[in-house]
Amino acid sequence: MSMWSHDEPSAAGPPLNERGDESVGQLVREISGDMSTLFRKEIELLRAELKDEAGKAGKGAGMLGGAGFAGAMVATFASLAAVFGLARVMAGGWAALIVTGVWLVIGIVLYLTGRNRLRDVSPKPERTVETLKEDAQWARHPTR
Repeated sequence: MSMWSHDEPSAAGPPLNERGDESVGQLVREISGDMSTLFRKEIELLRAELKDEAGKAGKGAGMLGGAGFAGAMVATFASLAAVFGLARVMAGGWAALIVTGVWLVIGIVLYLTGRNRLRDVSPKPERTVETLKEDAQWARHPTR
């Protein structure tokens, strides 16, 4: 009796010279199962990668939101101080209009800079796309 009994399958499988009794259909089923497992693992990788990136983005966005609120408070009080300071040398209405104009210019510059930076963001999961391309290449030419 062979050491490759049917009761105890080996993780490595039988040696190649003992696999000759398998039909082409069985081999195709094995390859198909392996491909199915491979693509299922790729989907799991994609999910994990997206979840990780979303978590990082969420934490960063929360911190930026807090910083934005603090910055808004600072800007409000600094603006009031600027208006009151300018009101000592000119009419209060003109002082408020000058401070508002400064904030308008700052807002436009921030908007344009932010819009340009958002154009560089790539939501595509790069590693998963690359491994899927490699898998597809292998599936087309498995012997290479």
